[in-house]
Amino acid sequence: MNKTAFSMPPNLNPDQASPDWMNKGDNAWQLTAATLVGLQSIPGLLILYGGSVKKKWAVNSAFMVLYAFACVILCWAAWGYRFSFGDKMIPFWGKPNFALDGHYLMEQTFLGKFPNATMVYFQGVFAAITLVLIAGALLGRMNFYAWMLFVPLWLTFSYTITAFSIWCPDGFLAKMGIIDYSGGYVIHLSSGVAGFTAAYWVGPRLTQDRQRFPPNNILLMLFGAGLLWIGWTGFNGGDPYVVSVDASLAVINTHICTAASLLTWLLLDIVFFRKPSVIGAVQGMITGLVCITPAAGVVQGWAAVIMGLCSGSIPWFTMMVIHKRSEMFQKVDDTMAVLHTHAIAGSLGGILSGIFSVPKLNRLFYGTSGHYIGLFYGLATKRTHDGFRQIGVQLIGVVFVVVLNIVSTSIICVVVQIFMPLRMSEEEMEIGDEAAHGEEAYAIWGDEEEKLDPKYELAKSKAGGQVEMV
Repeated sequence: MNKTAFSMPPNLNPDQASPDWMNKGDNAWQLTAATLVGLQSIPGLLILYGGSVKKKWAVNSAFMVLYAFACVILCWAAWGYRFSFGDKMIPFWGKPNFALDGHYLMEQTFLGKFPNATMVYFQGVFAAITLVLIAGALLGRMNFYAWMLFVPLWLTFSYTITAFSIWCPDGFLAKMGIIDYSGGYVIHLSSGVAGFTAAYWVGPRLTQDRQRFPPNNILLMLFGAGLLWIGWTGFNGGDPYVVSVDASLAVINTHICTAASLLTWLLLDIVFFRKPSVIGAVQGMITGLVCITPAAGVVQGWAAVIMGLCSGSIPWFTMMVIHKRSEMFQKVDDTMAVLHTHAIAGSLGGILSGIFSVPKLNRLFYGTSGHYIGLFYGLATKRTHDGFRQIGVQLIGVVFVVVLNIVSTSIICVVVQIFMPLRMSEEEMEIGDEAAHGEEAYAIWGDEEEKLDPKYELAKSKAGGQVEMV
């Protein structure tokens, strides 16, 4: 009896460019997901910030995003990635090393069937968007030179610690069994707390800017918001590191929760303020995206709806009620309200993950159910101790990230302040983009008459003559 040897189709045969350990489909999706996440920053948040601020701050706000993205990508490949995902040095930090060597980049990564180069890219755009989110708290007054120094310092001495502790298999919180599917802690809680802390150290905008800071282009802001929402398909869909049913679940849960959150925020605006606010709808969209992030692939669809209702109402209450009544919150000028949209929503999502996560889905994502079980299912299956333990681990994670970011961000701001002021001068803030960069976003008829105003000329002279008259 003749036996015919089995042979793979030529396009699936392993070769030097496609080793036998690499899954072409997984690698293609991971690169696509990473690019979607990159588009959330460039141009997503770049134009969202640029459209959300006063006209005089459009260039500066967008430029803070562009600089942060470029700086983080370079620093990430040079040392950040190995600090975050390299060999263990201490329980919360990896050994310093480069991720630039061709041999290393073409080896299989620590998780997934694709090369290190893909993982460095994927995790790099996550690190970049975290700094971009911090920028949202500082728009309209931070000294750009101080921002240039702040970005690599915070990436190195805050982000890498959180990433290693929670996402690296050797991290102490990862070993405890914390659930953070795609960055509710590492990215959103971190950026929200760090942004609010940095805003405290930088100081507020001008009084007139705080009192009246209308968006210069709401349609442009909405375009950026749309890119942010759709880009979240890669944000959460790429984190299983495999093209799987879990990735599909993460994607649909992301959009379900976000829609529920946006509609909840919108209804609350209508009920209490009698007007449907598009800016409020965008805030609700963001809180929904953030809240589902730590749970995207480990909860059921009905849980995503509940999380959307919570993320559309609890951050709304903290922003619209508690913030306005709290002297502490009023003293800190958080331009884009990242404390509420990212820190509050991120910690809320982390806690709800500890309630609604499904053992079977945890097994799909983590490879083992272990202690990964939501309290709801722990009570239902008589694993009450494990359910409460999961809530405890989630709360420990919140405390760790909050304390780390308050301390590290404060130290970094104090160090930067030794070399240069964190805040622009009053005269520079009067002018805005032209004082900071010598450029402006829009050339509109009538601007020249405004520039000839004696007050403008006085501010220009006090700012060191940095503004060129066209």
